[in-house]
Amino acid sequence: MAFLWILSCFAFISAAYGCGRPAIPPVITGYSRIVNGEEAVPHSWPWQVSLQDYTGFHFCGGSLISEYWVVTAAHCNVRTSHRVILGEHDRSSNSESIQVMKVDKVFKHPKYNSYTINNDILLIKLASPAQMNMRVSPVCVAEAGDSYPGGMKCVTTGWGLTRYNASNTPPRLQQAALPLLTNENCSRYWGNKITNLMICAGASGASSCMGDSGGPLVCQKGGAWTLVGIVSWGSGNCSTSIPGVYARVTELRAWMDQTIAAN
Repeated sequence: MAFLWILSCFAFISAAYGCGRPAIPPVITGYSRIVNGEEAVPHSWPWQVSLQDYTGFHFCGGSLISEYWVVTAAHCNVRTSHRVILGEHDRSSNSESIQVMKVDKVFKHPKYNSYTINNDILLIKLASPAQMNMRVSPVCVAEAGDSYPGGMKCVTTGWGLTRYNASNTPPRLQQAALPLLTNENCSRYWGNKITNLMICAGASGASSCMGDSGGPLVCQKGGAWTLVGIVSWGSGNCSTSIPGVYARVTELRAWMDQTIAAN
């Protein structure tokens, strides 16, 4: 009987905190713009992490993909002295029950190229497991063979600048609904800088900006939010009429799986 009770508890927890299914549902206007974005419903993107230095300065975003692993951008240059903050919404508040996690190991993609910004992905192994709850749960990760077509509406989130010349990043988590572009369409803006390791979104009145780097671009697949892109690069002034560029998770999934399996 106890065994059945444990099983049913486990089933409940899996259902409650399975990947890509927030306990607190997001509300997206018009689908629902982080330049021209809107404040997210608190804790409705429970995989969103804030990467901070020892002073508490937020420098990049990231996504929780399991109790021990977070994915972000290679160009964020995460070190083991940095901290991973889970369960945060308002960075100006001291009343949130956040989890401040230490970094055990950092794995930057061995083929990351800081000139072409190819392979812009980095995995963080946490020193202790994240505690899953209403405010902290993992995102699903796109499979290698998955297709996410141009025009599909997806969402990016982060604490990045809301104007490229703003003096500070916003305290509360912002969200923006963006359409994906085909790489062919994206190349009309960015030319041969766009490779098969990248996916573009935006050019529709919203944009990611500085401070959003490493954060998620998620699309719904089978009712679950799935990590399709990692905020990578874009226009210097965060123009909302030029697409942002994200590391393409379907092309990087094999490296992620190999790295996690080996560590």
